[in-house]
Amino acid sequence: MIGAGRVTVDGQVVRRFGARVDPVKQVIHVDGKRIPTAPDLVYFAINKPIGVVSTMSDPDGRPSLADYVADRKERLFHVGRLDTETEGLILLTNDGELANRLTHPSYGVRKKYWAKVNGTIERGLGKRLHEGVELEDGPVKVDDFKVVQEHGRQALVEVVIHEGRKHVVRRMLAEVGHSVIDLARIEFGPVKMGRLKSGTLRALTLQEIGELYAAVGL
Repeated sequence: MIGAGRVTVDGQVVRRFGARVDPVKQVIHVDGKRIPTAPDLVYFAINKPIGVVSTMSDPDGRPSLADYVADRKERLFHVGRLDTETEGLILLTNDGELANRLTHPSYGVRKKYWAKVNGTIERGLGKRLHEGVELEDGPVKVDDFKVVQEHGRQALVEVVIHEGRKHVVRRMLAEVGHSVIDLARIEFGPVKMGRLKSGTLRALTLQEIGELYAAVGL
């Protein structure tokens, strides 16, 4: 890879085999994707169960994300939040710069949700959601929308959005006449929940971390 010019350090192509770098201070890219090298940085995905608070502590003593990483010595940040009654994918890391960028609206990192909703999905709903609906705290629109399954007077829909306002998916769907029964986040940027069981944690792969860096220009 070095011989082919695929490796850069601090933006400069490395040609010399055996070149030394400081993994804490220098930034390494392979094929344009950043490689995590700082030995003390960790990156996890958790499938948050319903009833768990999306914080690293709770003054009221409710179950929180901290309960699932109590054995970790690092001070971890949760990347974004999910409502207590919403389940699904949350990222945990001690990489503060990455966490800040992933949650900042200017980077537009997309999140994918599956929502079980009441009502028959009318034609043109996707177009309406793409164009945007007005909520009490301003307009919101989806990046993508599709119907996964319909059964009687209920449906399973997929919503992709980069907004991070409180209850935004629930409020948006309620505004167009479809109250949410169940809601789960299944993707955060390039990271997919896949078969990760509720209440379990896994380390992100090098590829996933590199893709997260790329998504926010690091």
